[in-house]
Amino acid sequence: MRLATVRTTEGTRAARIEGDRLLLLRAPDVGALFTSMNPASQRDTVADLETTGSVLFADASFAPLVPHPEKIFCVGMNYRAHILEMSREFPSYPTLFAKFASGLIGAHDDLVLPSVTDAVDWEVELGVIIGRRVRRANLEQARDAIAGYTIVNDVSMRDWQARTTQYLQGKAFDASTPVGPVLVTGDEIGDAADLEVRCEVDGVVMQHGRTSDLLFGPAAVVSYISQFATLCPGDLISTGTPGGVGAGRDPQVFLAAGQVLTTAIEGIGSCVNRCVAEQG
Repeated sequence: MRLATVRTTEGTRAARIEGDRLLLLRAPDVGALFTSMNPASQRDTVADLETTGSVLFADASFAPLVPHPEKIFCVGMNYRAHILEMSREFPSYPTLFAKFASGLIGAHDDLVLPSVTDAVDWEVELGVIIGRRVRRANLEQARDAIAGYTIVNDVSMRDWQARTTQYLQGKAFDASTPVGPVLVTGDEIGDAADLEVRCEVDGVVMQHGRTSDLLFGPAAVVSYISQFATLCPGDLISTGTPGGVGAGRDPQVFLAAGQVLTTAIEGIGSCVNRCVAEQG
């Protein structure tokens, strides 16, 4: 099953994808959809929900999949190839930081490059959407709590990130994180265990890896986070990026206005965001 959140003249709406059309549902977004449903029958319930219209997939304006998640967790240094390119040691536990809802943008929205930085970097990541409340979960319970998978680009302002030993200020800029365009349930993509992930800038491949290179897989990350924080329907987890980031190159390379950033994951789709300079 595939779901999305799209913009309409009456606000955002959750939608179920069938063929080349998005069937609009009454819920305002995917997170609200899962919050309103019985976890034991979510998938069957979504398939049976009344639809109130449709739009062509090609014509849709995609909002962030969950525009206002209660929590956004991100994992740093989680692909073996990326850990090696950054000359770090393999961590014993997931390296976590947070983002905020104000940082999220849609899959095809412009990416505004802030005027206070000239080191904007790309990071293709597999996103996880939580479908049911989960606390102190084992691996099986954590896997069951995952509603589906999506695409995230953890766009990072490297000069701000390097100001201290904490990541937050380089990761939490407003309107800097594309998410979407769709949620895909695990049964369609093998629980995202071995998917190609790719990031391109103006059609040039900058990152290329597979989710099988993750040090901590999605269920392991969900289980770990749930030991200290209750995860709720609609919460977003971004699982880390493979090698090939701009900061890991010699010389370093960063995004510039006019470039097009394409973030793709096998079986899910792609985010395509045009980079524009901040005005004013």
